[in-house]
Amino acid sequence: MSRLRVLPRSAALGLSIAVGLAIAVGLSGCGPATGGTSGGGSGSRAPTSDGLTVLAASSLTDVLEEVADLVRAEHPDLRVDLGFAASSTIVQQVGQGAPADVVVLAGPEPLAMLDPDLVRGDPVVVATNTLALAVPAGPGSDPGAGPVASVEDLARDGIRLVVCRPEAPCGRAAQTLLTDLGLAPRIASYEPDARATLTKVELGEADAGLVWGTDVLAADGAVRAVPLPEGAEVVNDYPLAVVSDDPAAAWFVEAVTSEDGRKVLADAGFGLP
Repeated sequence: MSRLRVLPRSAALGLSIAVGLAIAVGLSGCGPATGGTSGGGSGSRAPTSDGLTVLAASSLTDVLEEVADLVRAEHPDLRVDLGFAASSTIVQQVGQGAPADVVVLAGPEPLAMLDPDLVRGDPVVVATNTLALAVPAGPGSDPGAGPVASVEDLARDGIRLVVCRPEAPCGRAAQTLLTDLGLAPRIASYEPDARATLTKVELGEADAGLVWGTDVLAADGAVRAVPLPEGAEVVNDYPLAVVSDDPAAAWFVEAVTSEDGRKVLADAGFGLP
């Protein structure tokens, strides 16, 4: 099976809490600029200190809200704004000048597409995720009660499978999984991100959807997971990159890599590098 990773495992382990804190310390020494931009980035914003903008992959919606609360608790005067979308959309928005101080992306490809002149320090892998096969909850609790009881059922005629668009990390992961399994099911629709894919399943508009395991947990019983041991082999890393000189970005890095931040991620079902 293929393993989708931002970095080789040895390198990913190097980008751990210690690296995150090193970035945080480096950023904390950046004072507010008196004019223009600093750091030489073509799209960087002048440091502010009254607000922090974080753009993140949609699969992080619930968990980063909790991390933001950790930041607010330590810095009650700081406004923390969060925005969630497909990682490819975030990269496009930031490249077009959308305000952002921190981005947290799903997978290596969006990170590679990010303008390197915008990135401050080294990206930090803060979490990992694996694929799950979600089906509507329906009556009872047996995942085999519906038309999809195993991944092999996806190839049957009439099965409505939804996946993310190919350019989205969850779409690439889904294609990797299906290719490795030798399956070529008919795709009913391609959705912009994992949350949109999950919604189709929740509403009964699809018989199954390939999403992240954390999305199934966040659905709180609205969907069920069909056993998919092969999904554990398709690992997706979440790199965090600081994209402004605002010293407040360091506070978010500290929060997400802290013991409390890592617990929030683990409790939501994310793996920790």
